[in-house]
Amino acid sequence: MMYKLWCIKSDRKGAGMLRYAILGMLGYQPMTGYGVKHAMDSSTGYFWHAKLSQIYTTLKQLEKEGAVSSAVERQATRPEKRVYSITDAGRRDLDEWLAAPLIGLDPRKETLLLKVFFSGRLDRETLLTNLHLQRELHRKQAELYRTHTAREIARAAAQNPAVAKDAMLWEATRRFGERLEDLMVNWLDETRRLVEENW
Repeated sequence: MMYKLWCIKSDRKGAGMLRYAILGMLGYQPMTGYGVKHAMDSSTGYFWHAKLSQIYTTLKQLEKEGAVSSAVERQATRPEKRVYSITDAGRRDLDEWLAAPLIGLDPRKETLLLKVFFSGRLDRETLLTNLHLQRELHRKQAELYRTHTAREIARAAAQNPAVAKDAMLWEATRRFGERLEDLMVNWLDETRRLVEENW
């Protein structure tokens, strides 16, 4: 029964999954909507992100459902802010979702692959230039994951030993990002060679 319930919720994909990204962030500490956005941008942003407007809309829905609660905090020199906290019901919902197995693959949309697929219409130099630009973007992203992101995870773990298990899994997702970017660089090199040798 619990599994069937999760399947129904997960059918909403984007909006449905955003609720769990938000609940996960609030599971670490109470945050404003902007705080959730900032936390996502600096952690899950390379594989799961959302616009601020989507986050606020989802937070309102979660509060309506009782998964989060909010309180207005007044500030002396700044406008008041609304801080959201996960409730016990929200934690149960998050834990239920985390425990449910994924039994299928999410369909992917890759703009780069779609463009490459149809690029037989382009001249050789334009295609090679486009492939080179993409290679550099993926190379820089891989380097960011190897350096900055790795340091941030290590820093967070050192500052707060209570998140040691979380940090281990943050590192696992970081490695996925790094390996995926390296894969893209290698594939782009291979595709450029293919064009250079056969166009």
